[in-house]
Parts: sequence; C-alpha cells; structure tokens
Amino acid sequence: MPVDKIYEAVLDYDDDEIAGLVTAELAAGTAPQAILDDGLVAALDTVGAQFSEGTLFVPEMLMAADTVKAGLDILRPILAETGMKPIGTVVIGTVKGDLHDIGKNLVSMVLEGAGFRIVDLGTDVEPQKFVDAALENNADIVALSALLTTSMAAMERAVGVVSAANETSNLNVRILVGGPPVTDDFAAKIGADGYGVDAPTAVGLARGFVQ
Repeated sequence: MPVDKIYEAVLDYDDDEIAGLVTAELAAGTAPQAILDDGLVAALDTVGAQFSEGTLFVPEMLMAADTVKAGLDILRPILAETGMKPIGTVVIGTVKGDLHDIGKNLVSMVLEGAGFRIVDLGTDVEPQKFVDAALENNADIVALSALLTTSMAAMERAVGVVSAANETSNLNVRILVGGPPVTDDFAAKIGADGYGVDAPTAVGLARGFVQ
C-alpha cells in the first residue's frame, strides 16, 4: 500500500509529521482519494476498532483524530478541486443548557476523517438552530450530544423539534444522539434514529444513514 507511512503516522499519533507525509505522497503522484481512504480513514477505522475493543481510550482516540485532521487540512482543498463530494453532511452540537464539548468534538473529528462534512454549532444549542442549520446546509444527519443527566430533557425537546421539521419543513435528516447519560432505550423513547455509544459507533451509524 503506497500510503503505509500515513497509516502508521495516524496509529503513532504523529501530528507533526503527517502533513509532510501527505504532501510527499501527493508529490509522488498518489491519488488524493487513495491517501484519504487507504491512509487516513483506514487508520482511523483501526483506531476505532481498538477503542471499541477497550485497548485504546479517549485520549488516544483524540490524538489519532487530531493527526487525521492535520492530514485533512492538506487534502481538503485538493479534494475540493477534484470535485470530490463529502459522503454526507452532519450538523452537530451539544444541546441547550449543556456546555460540554469533548465528546462532541471527538465525534466531529472522527466523522470528518471518515469523509463527512461537519457543521459544528458548538454547545448550548437551541433546538431550532439544529433545524435552521440542517436546512441551510442540506444536511443528512443531525447529531445531538449531552453530557449531563439534566440535559436529557433538552435532548428530547431537540429531537422533537427536528422530527417535527422532518414532517413540516421539507427537512429530511436522520437523528443521531450520544453522551454518557444516553442509552439505546432513551434514544428509542425520544424518537432518535440511532445512539452512538462512542465515536466509532457514531461513524458506523452515520455511514449507514447515508448509504
């Protein structure tokens, strides 16, 4: 595989070297799509599998995502020039009343590394802002994060507002939820389409939503 060094750099969390490796592969004539798919995304999938197995933890996942982001910073404008389109658009944010963003940021970086366009609304997001951003960006997915148990009511309201917009506002998005207090049962109860227990699971669900 011509992008072995890029793949290994992600696994080594080498964000200082990744930009140079990506640039060198481009100069050698390697297709940008191959660098993305076989180098960055493949490595991130490996890291995600290790995370799900319990052999890696959140700090390592963040470092790998940061490394991929550094490589994407080089690739993104080149891919745009080739006319490559993202595999989908995700509007993501932490729900109203919750200011925590570590989990949201990790999911955002991993989704971007997997080829999604990310519209990050930040924290403490009003429900209608998710709808407005989804309409403005022709989104495929709205992803809602909550860290606090007290934020679960706000997540339920946000899911309700987005679901209503799917019925009345020419919106057609799938709703993905996640965060420490969230469960599969809660996600189903409030009408979400999926529950991402961790970042790799969220990516798998998002990929399934846009297929």
